[in-house]
Amino acid sequence: MFQSSKLDSLAEKTDTSTLKEPRIVVCLGDSLTAGYGLDQAQAYPSLLQKNIDAQGWRFKVVNAGLSGETTAGGLRRLDWVLRQRVDVLIVALGGNDALRGIPLETTRQNLDQILTRARTKYPDVHLIIAGMLIPPNWGREYFNGFRGIFPQLAKKHHAELIPFLLEGVGGKPELNFPDGIHPTAEGHRIVAANVWKVVEPVLRSML
Repeated sequence: MFQSSKLDSLAEKTDTSTLKEPRIVVCLGDSLTAGYGLDQAQAYPSLLQKNIDAQGWRFKVVNAGLSGETTAGGLRRLDWVLRQRVDVLIVALGGNDALRGIPLETTRQNLDQILTRARTKYPDVHLIIAGMLIPPNWGREYFNGFRGIFPQLAKKHHAELIPFLLEGVGGKPELNFPDGIHPTAEGHRIVAANVWKVVEPVLRSML
């Protein structure tokens, strides 16, 4: 009787520890996610982790940002990213496509495949896509078409949408490095707040 009770107790402890394994939040992005010019601890994914830890929630944020990454590059890396379990996928790609004048349909198809393949691999994954805006260098038609990609894909894939990743940061010299593209540490704090507005309710729903 004692042995049986002891085994039952051990089993309960094992089950509890399994349930406490942190869920994984992956930020798939470019230099804006990687934290170009900063220590990774200052980039918005690390700031999300601080917010999560402050809540006492069991989530681990993985920074899968790579400077210079396009949507095509993100798609090529996806299988590697999905080797680990992914419970929440934040896709923040597209800015470099626009800087290079990549056709809008190519960008849309790449992002569409990223979201589709993530959902296929992990049917219960929570998808979040970060919208981007660009200077109208390539003309109004390209500008509007690019801006529309993100809400369209969010609707198609039942994903949450961050309307504009750089809201409150883009175009403000005091919050960006001299290149005018990459946020400073203060800029990343604002970016993290933009992301947190959308991510926090998703994480809360998973508790």
